[in-house]
Amino acid sequence: MNARTDLPSLSIAEVYFATLRSGIRMPYVASGSGEPLLFVHGSLCDYRYWNAQTAVLAKDFLCVSVSLSHYWPANVDADDNEGEFGWRRHVAEVAEFIAGMNLGPVHLVGHSRGGCVAFHLAREYPQLVKTLTLADPGGPLQIEGKPEAAMPLATLQLREKVADLVNHGEIEAGLEMFVDSVSMPGIWRRSSSNFRTMAADNASTLPKQFRDPLPAYTRAEAGELRCRTLLIAGERSPRMYRDNVDSLVEWIPQAEKQSIAGASHGMNVTHPASFNRLIRAFASA
Repeated sequence: MNARTDLPSLSIAEVYFATLRSGIRMPYVASGSGEPLLFVHGSLCDYRYWNAQTAVLAKDFLCVSVSLSHYWPANVDADDNEGEFGWRRHVAEVAEFIAGMNLGPVHLVGHSRGGCVAFHLAREYPQLVKTLTLADPGGPLQIEGKPEAAMPLATLQLREKVADLVNHGEIEAGLEMFVDSVSMPGIWRRSSSNFRTMAADNASTLPKQFRDPLPAYTRAEAGELRCRTLLIAGERSPRMYRDNVDSLVEWIPQAEKQSIAGASHGMNVTHPASFNRLIRAFASA
């Protein structure tokens, strides 16, 4: 593997590229020292999404945040973008990163779509994960005795419109429609310039992810998790995310739930102090 394997403490975050055995070049930043705390971003994001966490938690942990394939900065280089976009690929590449960098077992943190990636990584590669934190995990629920989970028609129609806007270069309009739909109306316009820049850098991934629907969470698969798990919900997050948290905390054997008051889907950005306290306490227990 052509990558750093020592992950030194860094006073100023520096971007590295780990070349995995599969040939993927995975961007990551690392800071601090101690037990490894690995962050996996969701839609429209990359390693920068976790800056408010790594800046603080690096005092207690070796904080590592990655950019999944097809996300910035890899998406500026076509050679780094080979292969299909997909959640299965993202699970495999993060597992390969942890193993290849000799990081495991890690305290794994995933948000939204990245929460689904983290969930399946912990289930499929239990030796790599010490604890699991899922913040507003994305994806549908499969409830026993009910029809197979399906995305609401209104959501499908919204996503089709968002993809059309992005594909036709109307990036701002597409991003505003999508971000407001997964958080709350008006949140895009209230977002920081840094967040909007990051989202614009990753706008090309939206049509790709719409063609790659996340799998439904099932009681059987959740029951396979063997690590301690923390589920975090935003008090004002859309119902689908809060429903996921409520079901998964019952299905996962060693799970607990926390809610961040006043927060919506981007809880770690809008309420970083509360979010960081939960991560620190859980990973330190």
